[in-house]
Amino acid sequence: MTRHRAQRPHNDDPIPASARAGVSRGLVAIVGRPNVGKSTLFNRLAGAKIAIVHDEPGVTRDRNYADAFARGVEYTIVDTGGFDPESDDPMRKGIKRHVQVAIEEADVIVCVLDGSMEPTAADREAVKLLRKSQKPVIYAANKADSQAAELEAAAVYRLGIPKIFPVSALHGRGFADLEEAIVEALPAYEDRELPGVGDDVPRIALIGRPNAGKSSLLNRMLGTERSLVDDRPGTTRDTVDALVKVKRKAVSPTGERSNDGEETEQALVVLDTAGIRRKSRVSETVESVSVLRAIRAIERAEVVVLMCDAGEGVAEQDAKILGLAVERGRGVVIALNKTDLLDKKALAKAEESAREKLSFTPWAPVERLSVKTGRGVNNLVDRIVHVRKEWTKRIGTGELNRFFAEVLETHPPPTMGGRAVRLYYITQAESRPPTFVVQTNEPENVHFSYQRFIQNQIRKRFGFEGTPIRIRYRRKRRRGEEA
Repeated sequence: MTRHRAQRPHNDDPIPASARAGVSRGLVAIVGRPNVGKSTLFNRLAGAKIAIVHDEPGVTRDRNYADAFARGVEYTIVDTGGFDPESDDPMRKGIKRHVQVAIEEADVIVCVLDGSMEPTAADREAVKLLRKSQKPVIYAANKADSQAAELEAAAVYRLGIPKIFPVSALHGRGFADLEEAIVEALPAYEDRELPGVGDDVPRIALIGRPNAGKSSLLNRMLGTERSLVDDRPGTTRDTVDALVKVKRKAVSPTGERSNDGEETEQALVVLDTAGIRRKSRVSETVESVSVLRAIRAIERAEVVVLMCDAGEGVAEQDAKILGLAVERGRGVVIALNKTDLLDKKALAKAEESAREKLSFTPWAPVERLSVKTGRGVNNLVDRIVHVRKEWTKRIGTGELNRFFAEVLETHPPPTMGGRAVRLYYITQAESRPPTFVVQTNEPENVHFSYQRFIQNQIRKRFGFEGTPIRIRYRRKRRRGEEA
């Protein structure tokens, strides 16, 4: 057997920014009347990143939401239904409400118009509505497939719009300018930093269906201690983050709780408390509203807590949004609430069912609690703090490669297509989430099952409970070869 050794790296060659699960700069809503090409434009902006959870098993794809990446900036796009204010169709009325919610939640709005025809009454109503929003609006005149068609798109200026971007969503014409305009309109990440809160305070997002207990958990955490740390006026969302301080028994370095009555305070920032507490006025839009708000909270969170009613179980929407959190590289904790209503057997069955429906996160801890009685809330806080530590953890290069050499010695990579695959060394290039780079001679031929094996071995040795980890396989450069 060939002996595989984890060689010493030349440097900690970082992965490209586009490959990291970084922080999204915001939410971009695509709106417009039916048949103007919104979905085609959505697909063009999304490129290959068409689904919020990509190829994670057990998660249904949702083509209404996607990550987009342009000019070194990542952002989330949402596609809305055709806006037709004059229609009496109940379905169209529901779509209109969905569009209004998307406008309220968005940081930037892209209004798609048909550049091949005269503006319609629906176009004029859409422009009127968007002007009232006081949000950055970018107007794209679609179907400008040629120079002549681009000239015809000038008719859109009759709507009183100061600047229009003629584009062809089908062929990509004009998209460089459109993407640049979107990136320039997005809020700077620095504007989203919370004042007066240290970097050591975990930022958490509470997600889950209505009545899962998010609001009740927030109220129990808040108690009488409440400090608003982000209250920006001038937006219809009125987003508010809350700094909460949870009293709990002191925990020793070994993880054991003190029995002498000594208490400590654990600070947490709970993101978008307004979104947690607010109820939708229209029942048909509950799902779309909660998804949009969850996306916004996840963008800024470090740890995402999925609240589930233990009696009702995990829903498809829960899996979708948790999939988004995983794709974004956030820490994850699953909280089964209302356990006081279940006996021991039913509770075990509920946890087993949750594990099965969220099988794409076998590494995520499950906490049982009853917000009503307070049982398990301190354990949940402890788990959140622990997961954040795992999310930020770094492993030294020497320790990592000694472990890697042991793995390669006992389980070398299989040959692929008659070509020997050699793995040379591994480095941790990033944390938040933990991201590793493996140098190899054949990055395309490292079998997916072996990649999963390596990831499982890393978890077995180093933990990383509650956090996704990324492993990139990169071709080792030969001596003298340029990067």
